[in-house]
Amino acid sequence: MFFNRKPARIFYGWWIVGAAFLVALYVGGVVFYGFTAIFEPIANDMGWSYAQISLAASLRGLELGFLAPVTGILTDRLGPRRLIFGGAVITALGLFMISRTTSLATFYGAFALIAIGMSATTLTVLMTAVANWFRLKIGIASGIAMSGFGFSGLMVPLIVRLIEVYDWRTTMIILAAGMLIIVLPLSFVFRHRPEHYGYLPDGRKEVPVTPGINATQPQTAELNIPARHALKAITFWRISLTFLIHAMLVSTVITHIMPYLSSIGINRSRASLVAMILPIMSVGGRLSFGWLGDKYGRRHTVAAAFALMTAGLLFFSYVPAVGLWLLIPFFLLFGVGYGGSTATRPSMVAEYFGRANYGTILGLMVGINAVGAVIGPPLAGWVFDTWGSYQGIWLAYSGLAIVGSLLIVNITRVKMTREDS
Repeated sequence: MFFNRKPARIFYGWWIVGAAFLVALYVGGVVFYGFTAIFEPIANDMGWSYAQISLAASLRGLELGFLAPVTGILTDRLGPRRLIFGGAVITALGLFMISRTTSLATFYGAFALIAIGMSATTLTVLMTAVANWFRLKIGIASGIAMSGFGFSGLMVPLIVRLIEVYDWRTTMIILAAGMLIIVLPLSFVFRHRPEHYGYLPDGRKEVPVTPGINATQPQTAELNIPARHALKAITFWRISLTFLIHAMLVSTVITHIMPYLSSIGINRSRASLVAMILPIMSVGGRLSFGWLGDKYGRRHTVAAAFALMTAGLLFFSYVPAVGLWLLIPFFLLFGVGYGGSTATRPSMVAEYFGRANYGTILGLMVGINAVGAVIGPPLAGWVFDTWGSYQGIWLAYSGLAIVGSLLIVNITRVKMTREDS
């Protein structure tokens, strides 16, 4: 009888987590982390300034910001599969367009196209897909999925090597082909809501009894805050501003890490390894902070993550004066900190606003956060072009990280009104 027992089936939500991990790994590695690898080759080939090239990353962030609310609404209504499929095609077209660029206008246009594709293949869509399938385990599920962005740092040395063997234009064509070969098939793994397929979130067989509520009473529906009500809540704006600061810090470090290291005498091969290690270190934060948020609460977890980022940036700013060994505490503190805060944001949205309008609310937040991603990289590029050093910007950003920690630590629950229920 024991040997006739059927093996337990894997809850389908975990397949979605796995597909989200792989999509994040490739798209994040090619478009987000990989940008630092093509930064200097393009500057040397085209004769553009660091500020001009950094503006492309800002345009990408601006487009993502404008599109995030739209993709959030579309994901809630249409599901993630169609968006990821279309986004992969558009991103591939943008990468091919970069390979043919001959002017700044074409370069910026290509990044605008990439931003449209990325908006359908990255954070808002992937995290909405995961959040729809998990409730009790959303922290660890989103942490695993977002670890794909962390492991995407492995793509940086690969992209550097491709540029060395071929050139940056041919490398863009290769990466565009990879987008079609890898991401398109993965799009078919995604499903919308578990209830449409006879499941409950987390693979449960029945709705759990909420602690502190009489088990004989019917359980009420889970939290459901409409987007219009969320926009009126101070909690929404404190979370949004906190992660605006997060986007500003992370996008600047990721975009400028190789140019910064080159400016202090580290060659491109070694700098690419440093750029690879940082996102890999973030995986520890994505997994551990996702679990810690589920277990101990998310606002204090995010505040702690920002404190780690503050310390990491301070170490980063003093590398030229003190020595390269300061990169070690920078990796540990900033990497774990930004990975932890990144992984906790999706589950925080679900905790404070519910699943029903998750994509729309997360999309609105990502749109606001994108302002930070737009401002951060060109500001750092301008600082370097003007003073020939990055130290001032890293010190300023360490102060901003403290502000982020203070914003998030005292947020409160959004009160449901009779109209919401």
